[in-house]
Amino acid sequence: MSVRQTTADVVVVDYGLGNLRSVTRGLERAGADVTLSEDPAEFDAADGIVLPGVGAFSEGMDNAGPFREALVEQAEAGTPLFGICLGMQMLLTTSEEADHEGQGDAEGLDLIPGKNVRFSRDQTVPHMGWNELDVTRDHPLVEGVDGEYAYFVHSYYAVPDDESATVATTDYGTDFASIVANDAGNVFGTQFHPEKSGETGLRILRNYVNYCLDR
Repeated sequence: MSVRQTTADVVVVDYGLGNLRSVTRGLERAGADVTLSEDPAEFDAADGIVLPGVGAFSEGMDNAGPFREALVEQAEAGTPLFGICLGMQMLLTTSEEADHEGQGDAEGLDLIPGKNVRFSRDQTVPHMGWNELDVTRDHPLVEGVDGEYAYFVHSYYAVPDDESATVATTDYGTDFASIVANDAGNVFGTQFHPEKSGETGLRILRNYVNYCLDR
């Protein structure tokens, strides 16, 4: 009789952007054994991969270039891939941010087809602070968090090509996708920072760790 694994081995991708320390601490509190890695070869032994991120889309994709092929391969193989804030936006196909900043076209990982767009001029940006999660699709990541509040800091938001990719929405002048996932369910992201979102964020990170263990 096999013994069930009780600790998920999670790799946090270190590509030079992101709240690496707070993300790592949050995952450890959620029960993960965390490796902070600059080496895509370490993905193979991982139960899950976390792509954090703070900053500009183009810079993020440039820095993550050496990881791109490995991330896509792991996602297609079914490894749970969790993008946080900028990391979530990088899961999509492209972003308006590159155009606004005069950086030309910048391609995302295209694991969830769609585009990141800027909030309208009528809205104060960045959208910063606590806001409510309205769960619209069943997914292990959002168990027990419908109607709870999470912490956001962003000026752009994801617009998936397929509405079914939206797992939760949040209202900031418009209802935007605050959690997204692919059809298979193993690639997903949160626009907010779970590591800064108190008990709600910890619940989401625990849900992620459990999802990694159950795969």
